[in-house]
Amino acid sequence: MSATSARPRPARPAAVRPPVARPLTARLGRGAVLAVLALGAVVSLVPFAWMLIASTHSSSELFHSPPPFLPGGELLRNLAHLQQSIGFGRVLLNSLGVAVVYTALSSLLSAMCGYGLAKYRFRGRGLLLGLVLATMMIPLQVLLVPLFQMMASVGWIDSYQAVILPFLANSFGILLMRQGFLDFPDELLESARIDGSGELRTFYQVVLPCVRPQLGALVIFTFMGQWNSFIWPLLMLNTEDKYTVPVALNTLTGLTHVDYSGLMLGSLLATLPLVLLFLVFQRQFVAGLLGGALKG
Repeated sequence: MSATSARPRPARPAAVRPPVARPLTARLGRGAVLAVLALGAVVSLVPFAWMLIASTHSSSELFHSPPPFLPGGELLRNLAHLQQSIGFGRVLLNSLGVAVVYTALSSLLSAMCGYGLAKYRFRGRGLLLGLVLATMMIPLQVLLVPLFQMMASVGWIDSYQAVILPFLANSFGILLMRQGFLDFPDELLESARIDGSGELRTFYQVVLPCVRPQLGALVIFTFMGQWNSFIWPLLMLNTEDKYTVPVALNTLTGLTHVDYSGLMLGSLLATLPLVLLFLVFQRQFVAGLLGGALKG
């Protein structure tokens, strides 16, 4: 056999397969799904567009036939009237302070309770978890009278602590954080304890940073719930200087006159902190919801 015949033959280049075209039915189905999603997005934006348009017109102009579909020139006048009527800047700061304090305390308490239910073994843990689940089925209206009597007995009527403290233990937040802690490896906890780390240091420096998605989702839910809370602050707060945004906007609806332009402008301005909060925590919010959905 000759030397030339012993040489290995060069490998043939692999044939490049042409891209497989999607079937027509698959492309039509994808287009239909995108069309439905686009339509849903447009429909969901209609109320915000109407609030923006209505806040730039006077209340009488909103009832013309046909109603206005373009922004008007009454925005600054409506803003000045809103500030004069309810002191919107003051009530906005009131709501912001109450919501921030409540969100910080409730989120921390929910994280600690969820960590205890997920990682500590003690007698009655299953019963305690069942009680937390059971509290989610109790409507708020059932608790209003006993909670009001409790706040009156300690002299907390017309105070911010009466608005914040009764609902700090959030059962939804406890369960959400528990789900986030369940998959945290126990070996890391044992390693931290062997290295001399205390329980609080282990919780804050080792465990809590690993559940930031769930914590971010909880912060958004908790802030939104307190920001939009109306019934309980309405019962607790009697002084106009202490009103929150929903309670103050409620004063614009009288028996014979309703300031629709002021309501629309106030509602529009009240949504801005929620939008900013979601933009800041949107990644944690989506990741927290997906993580809670996938974990058992």
